Amino acid sequence: MSVIWRSYICNVRLRKVPHRCQSGSHPVAPLGSRILTDPAKIFEHNMWDHMQWSKEEEAAARKKVEENSAVRVIQEEQVKYESEASKYWDTFYKIHKSKFFKNRNWLLREFPEILPVDKETEEKMGEPLWDLVETDAANCFSKMPEEKNYYEKSSGSSDDQSKREFDRPSLDSEEDRKGPPKTELFPGSDATFRILEVGCGAGNSVFPILNTLQNIPESFLYCCDFASGAVELIKSQSSYRAAQCSAFVHDVCDDSSPYPFPDGILDVVLLVFVLSSIHPDRMQGVVNRLSKLLKPGGMLLFRDYGRYDNTQLRFKKGHCLSENFYVRGDGTRAYFFTKGEVHRMFCKAGLDEKQNLVDRRLQVNRKKQVKMHRVWVQGKFQKPSHWTQNSSKLLFSTPFS
Repeated sequence: MSVIWRSYICNVRLRKVPHRCQSGSHPVAPLGSRILTDPAKIFEHNMWDHMQWSKEEEAAARKKVEENSAVRVIQEEQVKYESEASKYWDTFYKIHKSKFFKNRNWLLREFPEILPVDKETEEKMGEPLWDLVETDAANCFSKMPEEKNYYEKSSGSSDDQSKREFDRPSLDSEEDRKGPPKTELFPGSDATFRILEVGCGAGNSVFPILNTLQNIPESFLYCCDFASGAVELIKSQSSYRAAQCSAFVHDVCDDSSPYPFPDGILDVVLLVFVLSSIHPDRMQGVVNRLSKLLKPGGMLLFRDYGRYDNTQLRFKKGHCLSENFYVRGDGTRAYFFTKGEVHRMFCKAGLDEKQNLVDRRLQVNRKKQVKMHRVWVQGKFQKPSHWTQNSSKLLFSTPFS
């Protein structure tokens, strides 16, 4: 177990949880603090944080994407990749099992919201811990130049279009005020803090989280994947504890498929490198559904591929499905987001943005002396305790930055 996880577990045992990551903090900013100040030392480490792109590098990345998007996959093949998506991921996990991805031991560092915080600890800190996460990301996280233009172009100029795009569902209805409906017992019904990981794969997030939650008996972890092979891998592990975890097969794109628990009971939804594998036309519906699962004040934690990540640049011609959406050789798919797209999607689902930033890093192969730009988007979005018309007006009148 890493030093970071041991430190957090120690704090949990003492019922003390460190402050939530503050997006604007220096030098203890989220997403790492290894800054390259001397270009001559670039190959001394495998990864450098908060890398700024030169105009030449941005232009080269944009040109590469234009080239590998010039030839699109034929429509018949696209239909197959969509209808048989679960089969391709099942095959992936049968081949790689749990050895392809590393355990995400960085989760608590970036997403301390995964751990419950008792009221006494929160009061001692003087303010709700959710509010410590600044809405605006640090200035050190620069925005790609095309994002503002993309936002203005997509949002349209008419009031009607703006209302259609940003009309947030009301959370102030009588049903919401009553809280989650009383139902029969379900897995985790006795828990006071509940987490759902969507697209859990072989458990690279599940087991690091479970290792910590064993010290918090009142918590419960749900995890789902639409690849049955992945869920079977999780349940076969000795670290899997049915008393504190429920792994189940679920297709988040299927609105008719129920979850094994009622709406409005989750404290945290973890959506990490999952949404990118879903067809862009279905993403908003998925986010809307996940928003309903959260209790008021609950958090959705997001991390995924960013526009012009090295993964996108490496695709060859003939693998592009649609704009910024690609299929790999094994049939699995990947979309590459901008910060603006993420903002619109989650806010349209009725969630308040608490963090939304672009994580740019430079990964190097010291042996081959190769440099690769990695780009990810990370966000934290909270379900408001109540939603009013005034809040809606504020959203429409506030320009995106």
